[in-house]
Amino acid sequence: MNLLVLDAGHCLSLALVREASRRSDTELTVEESLTLDPAWLAEVAPAALVIPPLSRPIIAAPAEVTAHAEAVEHCLEVCRQADIPLVWCVSDQLYEDGFAEPIDEHVIPRPRDESLRRLVVTGDRIRAEHPRHLIVRLGPLFALEGSHAWLNELIDTLVDAGEVRGEVDVTCCPTSADAVAMALVGMLQQQQCGAGAWGSYHLAGTEPVSVYTFVSVVRTQLATRLEGRGDRRELGPLRALHHHHDHPLRRVLNCRRVLEVFGVHQKPWRLELSKMLDAWCRANAPECGEEEGAS
Repeated sequence: MNLLVLDAGHCLSLALVREASRRSDTELTVEESLTLDPAWLAEVAPAALVIPPLSRPIIAAPAEVTAHAEAVEHCLEVCRQADIPLVWCVSDQLYEDGFAEPIDEHVIPRPRDESLRRLVVTGDRIRAEHPRHLIVRLGPLFALEGSHAWLNELIDTLVDAGEVRGEVDVTCCPTSADAVAMALVGMLQQQQCGAGAWGSYHLAGTEPVSVYTFVSVVRTQLATRLEGRGDRRELGPLRALHHHHDHPLRRVLNCRRVLEVFGVHQKPWRLELSKMLDAWCRANAPECGEEEGAS
C-alpha cells in the first residue's frame, strides 16, 4: 500500500514515515506542502491521500486557518475526480465549547468562532462530495519533532528556563503522533482489504487530563530523568491559567467506534510520553550516558 502524505514537516507526517519504515506492507510518498498537483497525484496513484491536522486552530491566525481549509478543499476536488480516498485529520478544538460527556463521532462540531466554522464547512463538503473519506478527529498531538508537535516546544521552553503555561480548566486527551500514525496505517490497510468503513472517527490518548496537569507531568518526568543523569539544571516554572472559571471545558473524544470497526485501541499518553522523554534524554545528554556507562 502506497500512501501520499502532505506537509512533510508536520509531526504526524514524520510519525507516518517512521511507522512505514517499520513495516513491509506500506510505502509513503511525502509532499513538502499542502499543494496538490493533479498530474502528480495521477502519477503516484496512492491508495489514499493523508492530510495532517492544523493543530491549535483556536489560536491560529484566521488567514492560516483559511489557507488550510482552502488547500484541503482543493485536495478534495482533485481526489474526487481521481477517485482517490481522502484522509483529513482535524483538531478536537473544533468542539470549541466541549461537552460534559465524551463526544461521539456523529456529533458535528458547531463552533462559534468564525475560523473554526470555516474548517467545519470543509468537513461538510468532504462528507457531501466524496464518499471515500476518513475524517479523523484527534486529541492534542504531541511529538518530539516536526511542526505542531507541542512536546518539543514544552521541552525547549523548560530547558531554557522559560515559563510554561497550561489551563487548569480545560480537560483533553493528549495524543501521541506515533500512536496516530500506527492507527491510520492499520485503518487504511483494512480499507485496502475491502472494509469499506468510510466516515468520521475519533482517536485520542487514554486518561482525560487538564492541560496544566499534562505540562506538569512533562516537567516532573523531565526533571527526574535529568537528575538521574547528574544534570542539575533548573527547569522553567509552570503557570496555571484559568480561562473558564464558571464552566470548565471538557474535550474528551469517545473513541469507541474506531475500536469497534478497526480494532484500534487508544494508547496511554503517559506511556507514550515516557518513551519520548527517554528518547530525548538519549539524544540530548550523551555525555551523561557516557559517564554512567564508565562508572
